[in-house]
Amino acid sequence: MFASADLLSNLTSPPILAFFLGILAYFLRSDLRVPPQVHEAVSLFLLLAIGIKGGIALSVAPLHEFMPALFATLTLGTITPVAAFLLARFVGRLNREDAAAMAAHYGSVSAVTFMAGLAFLERAQVRPEPFMPALLAILEAPAILIALLLLRVGQRRDEQGAQLSALFHEIFSGKTMLLLFGGLLIGYAASPGDQAKIKPFFVEMFFGILTFFMLEMGLLAAARLKDIRRNAVFLLIFSSVIPVAFSLIGAYLGLLAGLSTGGVAMLATMAASASYIAAPAAVRMTIPQANPALYLTAALGLTLPFNLIIGIPFYLRIAQALHDHHALTLATLGF
Repeated sequence: MFASADLLSNLTSPPILAFFLGILAYFLRSDLRVPPQVHEAVSLFLLLAIGIKGGIALSVAPLHEFMPALFATLTLGTITPVAAFLLARFVGRLNREDAAAMAAHYGSVSAVTFMAGLAFLERAQVRPEPFMPALLAILEAPAILIALLLLRVGQRRDEQGAQLSALFHEIFSGKTMLLLFGGLLIGYAASPGDQAKIKPFFVEMFFGILTFFMLEMGLLAAARLKDIRRNAVFLLIFSSVIPVAFSLIGAYLGLLAGLSTGGVAMLATMAASASYIAAPAAVRMTIPQANPALYLTAALGLTLPFNLIIGIPFYLRIAQALHDHHALTLATLGF
C-alpha cells in the first residue's frame, strides 16, 4: 500500500529538505540561527495565510459539503484526546498532569504538518476540499478543553469553572486561534476583486515562506531529541504509533463525511499531527506541573519528523485505499 515513490517525492520537496538542513546544522554545531523576530514574523504570516486561504475557499464552498466535514472534525477532536490520555496514563504510566498534557498536544493539530500535507498533495496532484483550512482552525480548541476536563475530574466545580474561563480566554485570544479565525473571516468577507489582490502575497508566496520556516523547525526538533532519555521507550512508541492509529480514525471519519481522497488524506494528516504552538501555551498556563520535556519532545522532536518523513505519504495511501474499497463496495451492491 505504501509506495517508495511517494516517500521519495516527499523527502525531496523543498520544505522537507529545509527541515533536514536544520537538523544537520544542529548536529554539526553550526552557528546557523533564525532570529526570534524573523521566526515570529514568519509564523504570523503562515497562520494568517492559512486562515485567509480557508476563508476564500469557504466563501464558495457548498454548505451541504462543509457541514458533514465539520461534524467529522468535531468528533475527531473529541475521540483523540481521550484516547491519548488513557494510553499515556495507563500504558505509559505517566502521572495525571503529564497524561493530560500529552492528550492536549496529540488531540490538537499541527499547522506545520497541515502545511506540509497540502504541499505534498499539490506535488502528487491530489486536490483536497478547499475548506480544509477551516477545519484546521476548528480542530485546535476541543482537545485542549477535553484534556483539562480529564485532569480536573473530581475537583470542585467552582475551581474548575474559574480555570476553564481562563483557558477559554487563553485559547481564543492567543495568536494561533486569532489569526486562523481572523484570517478565515477576512478571506470569507473579501470581495472576489479584493481576494485577487491579496492572493499574490498570501497564496503564491506561501510555499516559499513555508520552506524557510521548516529550516527553523529542523533546528528545534533536533534540539529536543536529547530530552528523551527518561521514558525513551514509551515516547518513541507513543509518538509513532499514535499518529498512525489516529490517522486511521481521521481517514474513516473523512470517508463517512463524504470527503474526496485528498480531503480524507488531509483529515488523516490532521488527526496524526501533534500541536506545539497552541497546546504548549495553554498547557503552560493550566497545567504548570506537566513536564515540558515529555510533551514537547514527543510532539516536536519525534512526531513531527515522523509525519514529515514517513507519515504524510502513508496517509495519502490510506485515503486512496479507503476510497477504492468504498467504490468497490458500492459497485458490488449495485449503486
